[in-house]
Amino acid sequence: MNASQRLAAAAAAVVAGSVISAQAADAVNVKKAPIDTIFEQGPVNPYSKFFTGTTYLTMLSNNDDVFNAPIGNVTFEPGARTFWHKHTGGQILLVLSGEGRYQERGKPVQIIKKGDVVRIAPNVEHWHGGGLQTWMTHISVETNVPNNKSIWLDPVKDVQYEGKEQ
Repeated sequence: MNASQRLAAAAAAVVAGSVISAQAADAVNVKKAPIDTIFEQGPVNPYSKFFTGTTYLTMLSNNDDVFNAPIGNVTFEPGARTFWHKHTGGQILLVLSGEGRYQERGKPVQIIKKGDVVRIAPNVEHWHGGGLQTWMTHISVETNVPNNKSIWLDPVKDVQYEGKEQ
């Protein structure tokens, strides 16, 4: 092996080590929810830039031209929540486990629990998330697809999340 081949091999080893270290760090960041749910908890939510706190997402049905039904299993750690947002086609939440919070703009915070169904009409600004001290898992069903778009707005303030301000 000549000098340039040794240098390339060393560089590849450093890159491989970095990838393994990054994967190990992500695995450490994943916490297993202490609540029972039928679907496996997913990895850290790839849309985390629209959330406060840590959430996990498993897509149960991706949007496609056959079913037009994006369905996601979302797990929220305590204190985690979406930003304010709206769906042009609406949304339905099916709470599978734990206890969380839901709020429509201008209305009081609602506590949501296992077995609750939250029907959110098109273009209603809202947020949803885990409880103050509790995990929560829900199924998110996007309705009226393919014309349903998520429009992300501002982060939910702590006083709004705590129910002290609408």
